[in-house]
Amino acid sequence: MTLRVFVHRAGKSAIRRIAVLLVFVLMLSGCDRDAPLFVVRAVASGVPSLAPFFDESQGLGRDQQVRAQTAHGGLQRGDTPGLYGGSKQPTICDVVRLKEFLTDSANEPKAQAWAAALSITTAEIPDYLDRLTPVLLRHDTLVKNHDYKKGKAVPFDALLQTGIAILVDAEGLPAVKCSCGNPLRPFEGDTTRIKVEFDERNEEWKGYEKASVVAVRPAGREVERLALVDVHEPDRGINRPVGTTGEDDTAFDARERRSVPNLAGTTFGQASRQLAGRGLAVAFDGAGLPPDDARVTASDPPAGTELRFGEYVMLSVAGGSTPGDSSGDSSGGTSTPPGSGTSQPTQDPPTSTPSPSTSSPSTSTPPPSSPGPGSSSGSTGGTGTTSPGLTSGPPSPGPPSSAPPSSNPPPSSTPPPSTKDPTSSSPPPPVTGSPPQTTSSPPTSAPVTSSAPPPETSAPAATDPATGAPSTGERASRTDA
Repeated sequence: MTLRVFVHRAGKSAIRRIAVLLVFVLMLSGCDRDAPLFVVRAVASGVPSLAPFFDESQGLGRDQQVRAQTAHGGLQRGDTPGLYGGSKQPTICDVVRLKEFLTDSANEPKAQAWAAALSITTAEIPDYLDRLTPVLLRHDTLVKNHDYKKGKAVPFDALLQTGIAILVDAEGLPAVKCSCGNPLRPFEGDTTRIKVEFDERNEEWKGYEKASVVAVRPAGREVERLALVDVHEPDRGINRPVGTTGEDDTAFDARERRSVPNLAGTTFGQASRQLAGRGLAVAFDGAGLPPDDARVTASDPPAGTELRFGEYVMLSVAGGSTPGDSSGDSSGGTSTPPGSGTSQPTQDPPTSTPSPSTSSPSTSTPPPSSPGPGSSSGSTGGTGTTSPGLTSGPPSPGPPSSAPPSSNPPPSSTPPPSTKDPTSSSPPPPVTGSPPQTTSSPPTSAPVTSSAPPPETSAPAATDPATGAPSTGERASRTDA
């Protein structure tokens, strides 16, 4: 009898505990289910807007039929090589006509609403448009679009179909939808929690995959040219100077192989710029992009592997002192001002690479052959026709923004960004990206006659690292987006 009572009491206690645990689990799962979805309106290629700023029948811009590419991760930097496309066809986006329209006094109300959506003044519109570059989307892309209704720019989250012609700013961010002139800003929501709404005019298009949509984050610096992929000839790359409409394009061979540099020990920001300079894309297995000062521990494929233009390199990182300021924050609060000096309501990302941590260099030299987490890229993730050519261009020869701020130079164990031109088919010397192992001096009791090279001579830093555009020097005749 006593045993039965004991078992009965113990059973009730266990049941109570299980019940409490189940309630707690249900509360957590309920919170997750209750997390808001971002309702996104589908915008199909070639379908006119119902509330445009500019009459689409006037031929301001023309979309193209483009096959969507598979993206690795929902967030991509604006200077990712191959993120955008172009073509030889001229006047895909008539920037001159848009400027004339918005500066016409008869269209002053629209100009005011248009400028307000981009956080600029109407007086800044001409200069702002002069800095934009026409491109074609190679991925279904999330943006904050704007309708013109009752004299105001009304924002709404939108998914633009691959092939839509847009203008991008100096950091590669979508700025204007060409066909209607509607202003665009970066999507600020969670790319993994979207609900795309299709309608009778914008029906679900062939090839749409929710898991493959992308949102663009700032390049972190102003670039001088974008590296595009010809949407009609995928083996042809296009170097397009920022602020031009195709008249100064140069072509390069997108099939040319380029070597993965040794990135172990660099920061995520430095590694991203080195890869972009070689025409390679960054992949990261996570909800968002790491902070720029997170330390890279390995890449997959490893250093020395040769890839085609726009193929992915998966990076493994450790730490980072400022995750809240990451340009890849999945919250989307990293959109940047449109280039006029005025601030967008969202948080600006750092425009220069945060100085690397001064932690011991012993953590900066993991074996480069270690694969990144969940490696779905590298030698297999972007080969052949499955290569997500989602990367926008390698950085152009501009100011060496890829270098850390001079006020806080990186330790000698951190290799400076590669200066090799991504068009070079030969891989860089295997020691280019590796920090020298002789940077620590011998005991002071021994005579300092060591022949160890100075710690900063492991890679030449005099050459501007932003010259890594993969152009082969071939000139294209007035190509446009």
